[in-house]
Amino acid sequence: MSVSGDYISAHAAAERWQDAVGSIVARLGQMEPCYRLGFVFVTEAYAADLPEIEVFLRQTTGVPNWVGAAGLGVCGHCIEYFDEPAISVLVLPIGEDAFRLFSDVTAGVGDVVSDNLAWLQAADPPLAVTHADPGNAQIQALVEDLSDQANAYLVGGITSGDSGAVQLAGKPTSGGLSGVFLSPHAVPVAVGLTQGCSPIGPTHKVTRAEGNVLIELDEKPALEVFRGDIGEVLARDLRRVSGYIFAALAVTGSDTGDYLVRNLMGVDNENGLVAIGDVVSAGDSVMFCRRDQGAAADDLRRMLDRLKQRASGGVRAGLYYSCVARGPNQFGPGSREMKIIADELGDFPIAGLFANGEINHNRLYGYTGVLTLFL
Repeated sequence: MSVSGDYISAHAAAERWQDAVGSIVARLGQMEPCYRLGFVFVTEAYAADLPEIEVFLRQTTGVPNWVGAAGLGVCGHCIEYFDEPAISVLVLPIGEDAFRLFSDVTAGVGDVVSDNLAWLQAADPPLAVTHADPGNAQIQALVEDLSDQANAYLVGGITSGDSGAVQLAGKPTSGGLSGVFLSPHAVPVAVGLTQGCSPIGPTHKVTRAEGNVLIELDEKPALEVFRGDIGEVLARDLRRVSGYIFAALAVTGSDTGDYLVRNLMGVDNENGLVAIGDVVSAGDSVMFCRRDQGAAADDLRRMLDRLKQRASGGVRAGLYYSCVARGPNQFGPGSREMKIIADELGDFPIAGLFANGEINHNRLYGYTGVLTLFL
């Protein structure tokens, strides 16, 4: 268990969810009435049990409102759990006037906004901790609409795992967006985004494209430009770029150089084409990047240093959403990603989820980490 001020986090792993959550409750104890909101994240082994876990937490701790999701991994202070049954929680000492739950956002955000309009206007701009179902093809549009219509800054992740679409926002839910709006007046925050890839060449202008296929970049065959960026060694055997080289689309309006990483789907040697995992149009900007441990660790530290400067008064707690391709899959064993966060920012309560895509502001990202600090 980790305690900082009034925020409290705890985590546990066990074959049976009853044992894991029992261990957490033993550390939390019966909470004081000021604790009205908690976050709970579970690994895939407990996905189907999340509704029962919520009931147990609510009844034993006295915390009445729980928000959470399931994924391939969860994290806590200096710990990452992958491929094992585990739970991570964070409890906030805030009143119910400081937040509003939302769920069942599957086709439009109008009802959520109208139902909470007066509160949202008073909280302007709220933070929306958001979980998304990967089975809903409209997730990107819903994320954009929620950010726009609620004037909210979104953080969160897409649930992951074969049975990990289960979400929680006061009740079990799935199929779209769910989560909680937090008032910045009651819960000051700082948010940072770290990329898991680093550019290997300049930004190119898409001069011809069709759907997700790059035809020309800078008025040259796309594959020719791609080969030039990745270097002679990789260009001789393009099979070696799989899982190492990616496309990156610049985020319009970003003042921090953020980009959206997308998979390479294939190349056409005969026609000089490159297919990527997103739709592109003439006039868009694209670059190519590589994914490796060193670049990811360096960028994580840069993000943490920026957050440290913004959190000069100290960090009370945190929520972290990281890509399932990060954690031990990128940083190696020993919970290194979470230990870097602790090394740079110190000991504070934190909980989080390894997601199938990350949400930051009004977009879906991949291979990134989104850290929200409560100040």
